[in-house]
Amino acid sequence: MSGNGAVWGRVRCRLRAFPERLAACRAEAAAYGRCVQASTAPGGRLRKDLCAQEFEALRRCFAAAAKDALKGGP
Repeated sequence: MSGNGAVWGRVRCRLRAFPERLAACRAEAAAYGRCVQASTAPGGRLRKDLCAQEFEALRRCFAAAAKDALKGGP
């Protein structure tokens, strides 16, 4: 059972780092948010893959930020 504690410790550590990662990707997060907001506004239609380009940019940014963190970067 002690293995579960280690797993949850790693999960908590990742969750605590999330705001930092989000701050590093603020431009990409804002672009994705604007896309989703525009498609859910009155008259807008949110569809699968409508904001895929913006989401992919945000995903790449998060991956890079996480990779930098593993290397000991900012």
